Amino acid sequence: MAKKAWTEREKKKRELVKKYAAQRAELKAKRDYVGLAKLPRNSSPVRLVNRCQVSGRRHGYRRKFACSRLVFREMALNGLIPGVTKASW
Repeated sequence: MAKKAWTEREKKKRELVKKYAAQRAELKAKRDYVGLAKLPRNSSPVRLVNRCQVSGRRHGYRRKFACSRLVFREMALNGLIPGVTKASW
């Protein structure tokens, strides 16, 4: 499990990205890079990190299911993800 502080930090970053999205797009259209540099660093969408909804893990993240590979495997084996079965051949 990730520390709660890390997941909370990501939530704050997501809020800042939403807050400054319109202003950031406007400054980019004007090519005002000085004004863009004055915005908070965490308002840039590049700084967002995908994290697992269950464990908060950022490595081994599966975008389609919004969880890490470890959580995905457990959920699939328990039958919590519809249409996903363990392969056998």
